[in-house]
Amino acid sequence: MAQFEKMELTSADLVAERIEQIKQLLPEVATEGGIDFDKLRLVLGDEVDEGTERYAFTWPGKTDAIRQSQTPSTATLRPCPEESVNWDDTENLYIEGDNLEVLKLLQHSYHGRVKLIYIDPPYNTGHDFVYRDKFGDTIENYREQANLVDQSNPDTSGRYHADWCSLLYPRLKLARELLSDDGLIFISIDNHELTNLTKIGDEIFGEQNKVGLIIVKSNPRGSMSSAELAELHEYVLVYAKMRTQAEVIGHELTDEMSSEYKYEDDNGKYRLLGLRMRGGFWRRSDRPNLYFPIYVNPNDGTVSLEQTGEHVEVAVPIQPTTGEDGTWRWSKEKIESDGDLLIGKEVRRGDSLAWDVFQKDYFDRAEGRRTKAKSIWDEPEMNYQNGTTEIKTLFDSTGVFDYSKPVYLIERIMGMIAMQPGDIVMDFFSGSGTAAHAVMSMNEQDGLGRRFILVQLPERCAESYSKQYGYANLCQVGEERIRRAGTKIAAEVKESNKQLRLGEEPKPVPDVGFRVLKLDESGIERPKPGELLLDVVKPDRTDEDIIFEMMLKWGLELTLPIEKVSAAGYPCYSVAYGELVCCLAPGLNMQVLDAIADMEPRRVLMLDRNLDDTTKLNAVQAFKRVEEKTGREVELRTV
Repeated sequence: MAQFEKMELTSADLVAERIEQIKQLLPEVATEGGIDFDKLRLVLGDEVDEGTERYAFTWPGKTDAIRQSQTPSTATLRPCPEESVNWDDTENLYIEGDNLEVLKLLQHSYHGRVKLIYIDPPYNTGHDFVYRDKFGDTIENYREQANLVDQSNPDTSGRYHADWCSLLYPRLKLARELLSDDGLIFISIDNHELTNLTKIGDEIFGEQNKVGLIIVKSNPRGSMSSAELAELHEYVLVYAKMRTQAEVIGHELTDEMSSEYKYEDDNGKYRLLGLRMRGGFWRRSDRPNLYFPIYVNPNDGTVSLEQTGEHVEVAVPIQPTTGEDGTWRWSKEKIESDGDLLIGKEVRRGDSLAWDVFQKDYFDRAEGRRTKAKSIWDEPEMNYQNGTTEIKTLFDSTGVFDYSKPVYLIERIMGMIAMQPGDIVMDFFSGSGTAAHAVMSMNEQDGLGRRFILVQLPERCAESYSKQYGYANLCQVGEERIRRAGTKIAAEVKESNKQLRLGEEPKPVPDVGFRVLKLDESGIERPKPGELLLDVVKPDRTDEDIIFEMMLKWGLELTLPIEKVSAAGYPCYSVAYGELVCCLAPGLNMQVLDAIADMEPRRVLMLDRNLDDTTKLNAVQAFKRVEEKTGREVELRTV
């Protein structure tokens, strides 16, 4: 009798994957039951820390927080085409659900595929909502959390900081798994939990992968939350998955920065950058190889490493604050290869003139005409009041959401990293949907075609609020915000295309749609021990529900096209033109199986209730011919 593999109905088991990686790297420590840790310690030798005292960051509940990130999920995401926009064509996702469960479910389909994550989590001010995760029935816990309103984490709680750390830790751990090797995560925060967030980030991402801390001037008048200080700013903490691979390209030059390029020669406009090292390890004792004389021709400013008749020595300038010898930014090898970019000039120091060496930084040679990203962002557009204004403008002056981040903040974040067409931007504390708005807006500007995945708990709005504005939960607000922003952006593009210059190509309308998916328990019943179920599909589930659950568990992107097709008169579903074919109806026979095999699918799902021994044998024979023809195996699964 032909044997079909049963479909695995849980999310990725990250612990099992880590154990398998250890076995591949160090096969000598593998046992039938897992890992021999005594042997692992022996193999690692001196790298094992056996001391009883070590630097560590911990809190009550940390062990449970780690376990929360390791426990696979049996839940699913159910499609909601009626609440979506451009369902068939969009590559964007809006997911309603507890982000801890959703992050687990996305591991198969999006592991290592997200380029940028931005989140604006609860700041733990004592008034915002910090919900508690529970083991056991995670879906029941999710429904309980979604119905909470006016809940807070008061600072009188004995686990005030611990609860917040337990909220963030497992989510950031799972988020790191979703990041691509060159991906980055940006996290908004204020003073309340900045220290703890940094410690959690250092532990999960590695201190060596911390890109930095950005100070954002968010309130020009200052927040009154502190009795002593009017706080004008918040923070954005930045980590890379692998800093050696992440490409931070900075920001485009402003008009003020462009005005610095005031010199010009045959190669174009340039500015002068001092070649002396400033800040960091600038002393001769720090970098002795960068201490050497450079010689300047006083007639034309050309430089050389060798003293000739035309050149006079320009010694490395002495730093006046310490009296120590300084260093150059460039090595001798760099000067030998790019010395034409250097020029010597006389500069005034006090009452006298002295020679110094400068680099010609040409405007057209600047990397994308960009400048290194700064650690302080104080543009007027960064004012968080602009976020509230943006929401009110979209919703006809009604205040449907308080304290929304401005679109400009996330646009600025996206603009400082190197992104490619189709890169995914994710926000799993998405609030009012600012990240989606920013992605669509940036795509309108540069046509890059970024995609977004937003996740939000459908936190119930206060009764007075829902009656006033008609939105029962926060997800309804976020989805409507994206609809309105998308409609506005599409209208702007169409209007601009009416006024094209001669020879100018019309701008494409960016993807302003999104598929709505909702977290729910699995649509597949799990038989109890000794129980025989003839039909494992729950009666309240549609074919589309089952298809999306299989896409999740098989690791397919959730925006792939799904088409209902006929195979010899048999109705089935083709995902991504044969990447997955789902056969959910009765009536499978040899003619139908041959027709499905003619599609040359990569994966085929069938229901056990529709299969007998003969049908299974026929299926094996039909799809074996596909393997012989294409040279690849067809994965057969049943539920």
